[in-house]
Amino acid sequence: MRGMRLSIFFIIAISLFGCSKFRKIQKSPDWKVKYEAALQYYEEEKYNKTTVLFEEILPIIRGTEEAEKGNFYFAYAYYQQKQYILSAHQFQEFVTIYGRSEYVLEASYMHAYSLYLQSPEYQLDQTSTYEAIAAMQNFINKYPASEYAPDADKIIDEMQVKLETKAYNTAKLYHKLRRYKSALVAFKNFRNDYPDSKFNEEISYLNIETAFDLAEQSITSVQEERYRNTVKFYEEFIDKYPNSEFIKDAEGFYAKSIEELTKFAGSK
Repeated sequence: MRGMRLSIFFIIAISLFGCSKFRKIQKSPDWKVKYEAALQYYEEEKYNKTTVLFEEILPIIRGTEEAEKGNFYFAYAYYQQKQYILSAHQFQEFVTIYGRSEYVLEASYMHAYSLYLQSPEYQLDQTSTYEAIAAMQNFINKYPASEYAPDADKIIDEMQVKLETKAYNTAKLYHKLRRYKSALVAFKNFRNDYPDSKFNEEISYLNIETAFDLAEQSITSVQEERYRNTVKFYEEFIDKYPNSEFIKDAEGFYAKSIEELTKFAGSK
C-alpha cells in the first residue's frame, strides 16, 4: 500500500514538473526556445503542446526558414491528434504559402487525406466526401507519378462506393415511404450517375414496381399513361436483364399493366 502511494506521488511529481517546464517555455521571450521545444514535443508525441507553442510563434517568425518546417509540423501535430478539419486546413495553407517547398507534395496529399478521414458513414451528409474526392483527384492530376498516387486512386474508389451506397439507399427509402414520384426520379438519377453499379438490376426492377404502384394510386385521367410507363420500364428491364432473379415479379406488374391498358382501350 505504501509502495502504491509512493508511485502515485512520483507520477504526480513528474507531471507537475512537466507542466512547470512547459509553462516556463511558454513564458520565454525567445521564440527559438519555443520553436525547438515544439519540435521536441512532437518527437515525444506530445502533440497538444506542439500545437500550443507553434500557435504562439508561427505568426512571429513568418517568412523565416524555420517557419516552413514549423508550419509543416504544425499541420501534422493536428493530424496526429485526429483533428482532421484543422490538419486539412493547415496542410492547405502550407501548400498555398510554400508552393516550392520540398514538403509540398506530401502536404498536398495530406490535405486530401485529412479530408478523407473526416468523411462520415454513408448514412450521413456526404458534403465532406465530395470535398475529399475533389481534393484527391486534384492531387492525382498534379502528381500522377507520385508514390501516393496509387493510394489516392484507391481512396477515390472507396469514397465513390460510399456515395453509390448512399444514393442506392436513398432511392429505396423513397420507394419504402411510397413517395413514388421522388423514387422514380432517384432511380433514374442513380442509373445515370452509376451506370456500372451492381445495384442497377434491382434498381431497374424497383422502377417497374414503383411505376405500377404510382399508376394504381393515380387519378383515372393519368392512369393510362402511367401503366404505359410501367410496360416500357418492363421491356427495358427484360432486354437488359433476361435472366434476372426479379423476372417473375416484374412479369406480374407487366401483366397487370397490360390488363389495365386493355380496359382503357375497350372503353374508347
